[in-house]
Amino acid sequence: MSKIKPFPGEIDAIDRKILDLLVENARISITEMSEIVGLSKTPCTLRLQRLINDGYIDGFRAVLNPKKLGLDHVAFAEVKLSDTKEAALNAFNSAVRKIKEVEECHMIAGRFDYLIKIRTADIRRYREVLGEKISSLPNVASTSTSVAMESIKEGGR
Repeated sequence: MSKIKPFPGEIDAIDRKILDLLVENARISITEMSEIVGLSKTPCTLRLQRLINDGYIDGFRAVLNPKKLGLDHVAFAEVKLSDTKEAALNAFNSAVRKIKEVEECHMIAGRFDYLIKIRTADIRRYREVLGEKISSLPNVASTSTSVAMESIKEGGR
């Protein structure tokens, strides 16, 4: 067997199957994973470690149930900045990462600059987060909100 490490970006069908299995259940055992992909435990473990080392896997985390935690209000804030020079973008990016209610933040090419997914207990708490945290982020000129009535698919593929 060759000990030459594949180039980054080179993954095969077995690697893809390992990734798919982990997306479905990150707690799958190596024994179960190796049986499903058709490898013994050692090669399966080595492939998993390579996928981690090569950056295909960023980490493992628990997926929490927001309804059980009382956080089933989802809103999307469109944010327009007053300045879009690199320093202004960096200041905004750094500050928005610190807001715990922000689940996702994406820079957008379009009529606004950022789309932010915010999860709170209710509309009242969302209004507080918007007014006290989002609107006071560096260079925010305006915001517009859309509230999710129902989440059909979240958290991954």
